[in-house]
Amino acid sequence: MTGARVRRRVVVSGLVQGVGFRAAKWSRAEACGVEGWGRNRPDGSVEAAFEGAPEAVEALVGFCRAGPRLARIERVEVCEESVEGLLRFELRR
Repeated sequence: MTGARVRRRVVVSGLVQGVGFRAAKWSRAEACGVEGWGRNRPDGSVEAAFEGAPEAVEALVGFCRAGPRLARIERVEVCEESVEGLLRFELRR
């Protein structure tokens, strides 16, 4: 169905802060036309929400499973959520 959108929230644990994870997600989201946000969490994990075409969102979830070169991924939690209609991808604090 053309125009279908999905939303996924991910929490990535491991060595994921200080390795360019949020910036890499932002760059890939912009390139794929995905909206959402990403942030570092106090517990050392990284959290993000992605909204967009199903294939593009799943590509970003796949990137989270691999991470940028210096990251060491231990666990990726993925939940399906209702689309909120976000208009851009932003990095949050």
